[in-house]
Amino acid sequence: MELITSNEQFEELISQDQPVVVKFFTGWCPDCRRMDMFIEEIMKEYNQYGWYEMNKDEFPEIAEKYTVMGIPSLLVYRNGEKIAHLHSANAKSPEQVQEFLQTV
Repeated sequence: MELITSNEQFEELISQDQPVVVKFFTGWCPDCRRMDMFIEEIMKEYNQYGWYEMNKDEFPEIAEKYTVMGIPSLLVYRNGEKIAHLHSANAKSPEQVQEFLQTV
């Protein structure tokens, strides 16, 4: 998963025709590390998405704009718009993430 390092990079990535998944995380989040243990297999299965991650603490204005209250959260964007949002409470297992991606 590629790390987003600037506002400009974020805006460019979410503006694509191809849907992209952005995982919001922080360095101090134990659930984020747990997700890291299973997300690789899901990324392979759902390779129609571009996969990126963004540290919520480094980009609080983007997190606030897109209502990222808990972490990890997975947000799906296409053509500059958020089209789906998996909140942290529902992102604790591979099954929950897969079920979310099947509905997008």
